[in-house]
Amino acid sequence: MSASAEVGGGFEALHPVVLHHIVNTLGWPGLRPLQEAAVAPVLAGADALLLAPTAGGKTEAAFFPLLTGLASETYRGVAVLYVCPLKALLNNVLPRLESYAGWIGRRAAVWQGDVKAAGRRSILTDPPDILLTTPESLEAMLVSAKVDHRRFFAGVRTVVVDEVHAFAGDDRGWHLLAVLERLTRVAGRPIQRVGLSATVGNPEELLTWLQGSNIGTRPAQVVAPDLVAADRPAGLPPGEIALDYVGSVANAATVLAKLHRGEKRLVFCDSKKTVEELGQALRERGVTVFLSHASLSVDERRRSEEAFAEARDCVIVSTSTLELGIDVGDLDRVIQINAPATVASFLQRLGRTGRRRGTTRNCLFLALDDESLVRAAALLTLWGRGWVEPVVPPPEPRHIAAQQLLALCLQEGRVGDRLWQQWWNGLAGFGTAAEPIVRHLVSAGYLDSDDGMLFVGPEAERRYGHRHFMELTAVFLTAPEFTVLSGRTEIGRTDPTLLTDQIEGPRRLLLAGRTWQVTYIDWHRHRCFVEPVEGRGRARWQATGFGALSYEMTRAMRDVLLGADPPVRLSERARTRLATIRDEGTDTVHPAGTVITQEKSGEHRWWTWAGLRANLTLATTLGRIADPAQGGDGAYVRLSEDLTPSVWRTATAHAGEQLSLPDVNPKALRGLKFTEALPERLAVATLAARLADLDGAAAVLKEPVRFLR
Repeated sequence: MSASAEVGGGFEALHPVVLHHIVNTLGWPGLRPLQEAAVAPVLAGADALLLAPTAGGKTEAAFFPLLTGLASETYRGVAVLYVCPLKALLNNVLPRLESYAGWIGRRAAVWQGDVKAAGRRSILTDPPDILLTTPESLEAMLVSAKVDHRRFFAGVRTVVVDEVHAFAGDDRGWHLLAVLERLTRVAGRPIQRVGLSATVGNPEELLTWLQGSNIGTRPAQVVAPDLVAADRPAGLPPGEIALDYVGSVANAATVLAKLHRGEKRLVFCDSKKTVEELGQALRERGVTVFLSHASLSVDERRRSEEAFAEARDCVIVSTSTLELGIDVGDLDRVIQINAPATVASFLQRLGRTGRRRGTTRNCLFLALDDESLVRAAALLTLWGRGWVEPVVPPPEPRHIAAQQLLALCLQEGRVGDRLWQQWWNGLAGFGTAAEPIVRHLVSAGYLDSDDGMLFVGPEAERRYGHRHFMELTAVFLTAPEFTVLSGRTEIGRTDPTLLTDQIEGPRRLLLAGRTWQVTYIDWHRHRCFVEPVEGRGRARWQATGFGALSYEMTRAMRDVLLGADPPVRLSERARTRLATIRDEGTDTVHPAGTVITQEKSGEHRWWTWAGLRANLTLATTLGRIADPAQGGDGAYVRLSEDLTPSVWRTATAHAGEQLSLPDVNPKALRGLKFTEALPERLAVATLAARLADLDGAAAVLKEPVRFLR
């Protein structure tokens, strides 16, 4: 790593021992701009958001000043928590932090689900100065009868949250904030919060969110001096970002087998199924290939990632599991199959390349179908405009409040029925707004109440008590999967439907890029035993998809159909296919506004290009002239067959002033964990708020509409 800042400023404020090791052990002549700029605010105890591209030195930017503070203290015990979303990232960062902590005679250790009982006992007996963990493991420690949490966390001064943008955009972020507030109460003092993030569209708002109850009580600063031009179109040589259309997984494998031979290539896919199919196709073409996705066993992924890091002429195919900061060594190329969900995700993946001196960041997109080609072009168009998604926490986290109330009672044993709000220090959604939730938890038996105290009730024991309430610390629902074993070696997990659907001949699975024949199924323990065979197997997992495409992304797709080309190199195949798609879609877009068409079935379609959430909002607002069961990717709203321009004008005359939240199918509530612990009306209101896009809907209603017959 070469320094890009002269020695001085923040560098000189670091502890002499830390300075010595930076220069002599690491061989750095100075600090990067982010590291230099972060010293003063982090050392002063300010809350901070450290922003830099992937591999921008964010971990060191946080920990060099924190180590300086530790070197000046006599306190021993857990003083710094490092929290991140992935266990694999914890394991990846641990050796570095162990080394840095050792400079000043301090220790670092990791606590997560894979740590054995002996390792946990060692940590509890002799706590490290820096503890690496996940929010779920942190809460498990708070509720465990084996952990004296008041003693163990008494000295915590700082929490470093890595990949904070990955938390803030979903319910794991609300869970993290709520757990940090409880930790603040346990420690008896405000705790400094330092977030590490890649590029986001709203850094100030993200920092405010991370502060929680610290807002207004301590200084806060966004530190982002080296968001370099390499993340922007003008900072990359022509052709380093390219878009190609290949039409199938087999064709993608053929292109990858012939392209960039002798180089190390990281290929991102949008599903585990595509990872497996592409991996198998590449092996058939003689390519050295490794796979990584969440349904492979930990050992299988670790073997792949370590082998890839040591190899040269090879490919690793991955879902988003390798998007975050896990180090897989120097890369020559990043290839994207279809398109990532967001511009921010693309920037993370782009940042995997160009780390070595003399190399540049690069990414090749290979689209497998028409929709993915348009999505990729739209994403690159937004990137070309310098746009990055704002990170917006999901509204109304009522189900997380219910989970937190149960976890708090498990943690404390008994909580005063007038004192529970104090544990969240005024965090929005977890104070007075949660009072109806408490009443429901008591009436439904999730909590018991006696003599002014709340404690865990029989219904919570029944639903969540299995394995010491482990289910209570995970805020996501996970699809049931069967563990696949070859002898005693776990290969990974597969969708149970592959073991139950009707087939002719032997049952064969595709997992870890290899074909396995099922020899025995243990239905009771959800395990299946396999042996390796030649031929082709099948891969399948419950689809999670991209989630709803945003208003901005769907609008960019409209721009592409209207002729906008992204500022990247387009292959001749991509240009030809885009021209055909544009010709076929002329009835669905118009530069002067939106379009209403009538299909052969008689159904009208309003081509809003506003995204699914805006379309759901519009469908409910328009009432009887719209079909409330909207689907698809958010390009259009289904309208009634008897629609006329006159009826349309009447229905939309005041719609922009009377927008309605989307209707919610009760079955959809199953997608949010812990909604069963809410009154049904609050569960429905929570999901309705999350399905709505009032701003997008209002913007579309202001545009002219054309009827095409």
